[in-house]
Amino acid sequence: MGKDMDNGTKEPQYNELFEVERKFGRSKLGLMTNQSWNEDPKRLVFTLSRYKFVAKMLSDQTNVLEVGCADAFGSRIVAQAVKNLTVSDFDPVFIEDVKARASQEWPMEVLIHDFMESPINGNYDAAYALDVLEHISSNKEDVFLTNIKKSMTKSGILIIGMPSLESQIYASHASKVGHVNCKKSEDLKSTLLKHFDNVFIFSMNDEVVHTGFHRMANYILAVCTTPR
Repeated sequence: MGKDMDNGTKEPQYNELFEVERKFGRSKLGLMTNQSWNEDPKRLVFTLSRYKFVAKMLSDQTNVLEVGCADAFGSRIVAQAVKNLTVSDFDPVFIEDVKARASQEWPMEVLIHDFMESPINGNYDAAYALDVLEHISSNKEDVFLTNIKKSMTKSGILIIGMPSLESQIYASHASKVGHVNCKKSEDLKSTLLKHFDNVFIFSMNDEVVHTGFHRMANYILAVCTTPR
């Protein structure tokens, strides 16, 4: 630490920054968020805004499950709003990264699980999957959604977020390779209505969530209630 830092900041109220650093160290980005920060920093803003939406919708829920958490960097935003959070992914590489950056101050259960194979016996009050469904082929999506649904209570809430089909003409080559099942908003709603009594669709452009014209959205969010 340099001389100026040793003597404190020029504005004393900011000396708390060093107290936090001494207590917690310097936090690291996750494996996926590191790529965003280095290649396209604004993308990280969009991703975290989706987690904020989930946190607001699921605030004060008791047991919440994230499906397909990847590096779970944004999951802390949800953990701040709910009582218990479990994050899961089918890829051990991401789960190892999550565990390596785990914090006792922000506890969350971390699981390797493939929802294409089976549900989790967790009886969760709510679940969410951001940027996951578009990676699952349409002929297998009902299996995926059924296994999530079976992991939830009978009054559970599910939030699904995915890039809109309309946005894909602007997607990168790497995204297009993995995005095998992007949908129009009406198609996402009809898919989810097979599994839930109520589905509410929101549009998202960059970090802004709204109820505007879905065809102009680059991202769509569905809030589903009452599993069938």
